[in-house]
Amino acid sequence: MSPFIFIILEVNSISKDKDIQVNHEIRDREVRVISPDGKQLGIMSLKDALHYAQEVQLDLVKISSDAKPPVCKIMDFGKYKYEQSKREKEARKKQKVINVKEIRMNPTIDEHDFQVRLKNTIKFLKDGDKVKVSIRFRGRQMTHTKLGEEVLNRVVENISEVGVVEKPPKMEGRNMVMVIAPKQTTNKE
Repeated sequence: MSPFIFIILEVNSISKDKDIQVNHEIRDREVRVISPDGKQLGIMSLKDALHYAQEVQLDLVKISSDAKPPVCKIMDFGKYKYEQSKREKEARKKQKVINVKEIRMNPTIDEHDFQVRLKNTIKFLKDGDKVKVSIRFRGRQMTHTKLGEEVLNRVVENISEVGVVEKPPKMEGRNMVMVIAPKQTTNKE
């Protein structure tokens, strides 16, 4: 027979957050206690505060550890965590994510190709995305960077109604890059 070792762990912790202490995680001798309806019950020993919280079938949650003595509130911790996660989810919904789309061109781009890329740039700006317009120079084209600047200036002239230049044209290796941001519209709803 081989010996088996069993390890039994007792879980006293309700909270998974490191900064929030609940019930038996609180290690202070005395705490200032606030009732579930927001009234101050005064300074009590931790044992009395835990006993009171158990009587009303709620949790004792440390809400301010900086105060002397620390402030604890009697509340339903599960409900508190649920409401907190709900608020965070709402905040994430209201957040606007801005993507950066890239349009690549040549210094010797034909008119039709230019119009197609311009149309896509305007569509991206109307959707609220930033657009990175880059012109790639190949071989001997590096000596004619003015052609690339002219193409980018044409783009700026054509998108002036829906976008503004956030980062002016600049050489990065063999590419000339410019970033365009959508114009801010003031919608009053």
